[in-house]
Amino acid sequence: MTDRRGVVAKRAENLSPDVPYVRGWARACRGAGALATQLTTLGLEPDFPGLAADVNVAGDGLVRLGAIRPEAALLLAELIVSGLGAEMANRGETLAQKAEEGRHNSSAA
Repeated sequence: MTDRRGVVAKRAENLSPDVPYVRGWARACRGAGALATQLTTLGLEPDFPGLAADVNVAGDGLVRLGAIRPEAALLLAELIVSGLGAEMANRGETLAQKAEEGRHNSSAA
């Protein structure tokens, strides 16, 4: 099973000595841990019981969400969208502040 980018290859059940599995798994573990922390903060940890780090045959780290209820998937999607919206608003404010500073600096010169 491989997606169009070749990321989700078969799980690494039979290891090859020339593939750095630990590095990929460690990255996945950090990612899964960060996600678990945020889910716990939001009280959603019970909705993602299968959250785990994994690695594929190529040594790429994977974060598995496991089987989740449709409501949990919808809520996660809503959280991502609202986070992206907040990030875009922050970028807009930063650009506006920089433009305002530029106007003040050019008028002071």
